[in-house]
Amino acid sequence: MAQQTAHLDDVFQALSDPTRRAVIDRLGRGPASVSELAEPFDMALPSFMKHVRVLEQGGWITTNKVGRVRTCTLDATPFSAVESWLQHQQEIWEAHTDRLERFVTHQE
Repeated sequence: MAQQTAHLDDVFQALSDPTRRAVIDRLGRGPASVSELAEPFDMALPSFMKHVRVLEQGGWITTNKVGRVRTCTLDATPFSAVESWLQHQQEIWEAHTDRLERFVTHQE
């Protein structure tokens, strides 16, 4: 359970930054080199590489280096972890609101 929670923390940490969300969005259209991904952002390449490492740690991307070019590819696995967690949260809150609705409607 603790390992699953730690993984989910990494997944959501990666999504917490707009730069990383933009990178995930771009990689949804296909693989790209780090320099291609960094191009739209006004930051030094070493700073951008920190974002790449967070995305790798969260499981959102994989990288492959050939010569001097590092190519990033989107990994869809974290999407299922997020979807599963959100589904569980939805079930919890629907149960709460269902109980509240029963309480309110039966208080006549």
